[in-house]
Amino acid sequence: MNETSQDWDPKSSAIQRDQRAAYDAMRDRCPVARSELLGWSLFRHEDVVRALNDPATFSNAVSRHPAVPNGMDPPEHTVFRRLIEPYFAADRVQAFEPRCRQIAAALVQPLLGREEVEFVGEFTGWFAVRSQCAFLGWPDELHEPIHQWTQKNHQARLGEDAAATRRVAEEFEGYVMQLLRQRRRAGASGDDATSRLLREHVGTRPLRDDEIVSILRNWTVGEVGTISASVAILTHYLSVHADLQERLRARPSLLPAAIEEILRIHGPLVANRRVTTRAVVIGGRRIGAGERISLNWISANRDPAVFGDPDLFRPDWDRAANLLWGQGIHVCPGAPLARMELRVAMQELLERTTRVDPIAQRPPALAHYPAGGFEALALRIV
Repeated sequence: MNETSQDWDPKSSAIQRDQRAAYDAMRDRCPVARSELLGWSLFRHEDVVRALNDPATFSNAVSRHPAVPNGMDPPEHTVFRRLIEPYFAADRVQAFEPRCRQIAAALVQPLLGREEVEFVGEFTGWFAVRSQCAFLGWPDELHEPIHQWTQKNHQARLGEDAAATRRVAEEFEGYVMQLLRQRRRAGASGDDATSRLLREHVGTRPLRDDEIVSILRNWTVGEVGTISASVAILTHYLSVHADLQERLRARPSLLPAAIEEILRIHGPLVANRRVTTRAVVIGGRRIGAGERISLNWISANRDPAVFGDPDLFRPDWDRAANLLWGQGIHVCPGAPLARMELRVAMQELLERTTRVDPIAQRPPALAHYPAGGFEALALRIV
């Protein structure tokens, strides 16, 4: 096949109807596939792992705009990665857990006993936004603006609207800069994440404001979107697997492994980008230097060559192969926080209910690329 031709259209109606099924089919039919939208997409687990563990060939510097640290390569990435990792240390995550639990409990309570709940609109997005604002030390008045901002950011990415993307980036920068000015006036002595970033240094110089904005935007976009999608996926899965729901309600200690396995089966994040620094051959396809690469997490985590039947729920499976949080030097630094938030959200939901049921007359609406999970999820929560 001519390497400049298009193998597939990631935004076609056939793909968007069911992304998981479509990516499974692409992995079997054309595991290294070219499209105008994404460049080269890698669907096999082994090919994605190869890219993750060779950052010298598959660079993360894919954007014209600063992206700290996920859009950086070593040695620059190493410096910033070392700076942000302590924010997700075990003691800080543990200290934040009670507040996260309060947020989840307060959001679950109004859902109980209703004939129908639109779970995405009424729980998942708000839980993600409120938890993230609390973790960053942002005031409650920002809940509504940040919730709206995440929706605008999603729509801009969905529509590939460069002007809208620029506007939402400027809007977020405005929120952060106002917070930085307030903290500077107060002496920036707080222990919240935003105040601490104001006191950080790279080498001998303080972090620049644009670097702080980039770090906070990266945390907010990644954390809010992924947590929201993940909670919806988990709750839907349990609603249609009543036996598992009851088992986890009775034995919440099983939740961490169950969460990882459910999110392997139905991934919340579709793909991440890379760019090649040299010519490579993958799956018999020659990819030149400077080509765009898309690592398809959903397909890789459902590869039968690694996981057998991709839909078989096996929480005791070796989790080292699960790419939910990535792998290599760019493995998600916020994974400890995200794991805690997902566990707490599901614990509070299961502990405060006796049953979570799907509504047959209102089938869930699957999300469209670049989002994973569900756009709408109707449930009955008792």
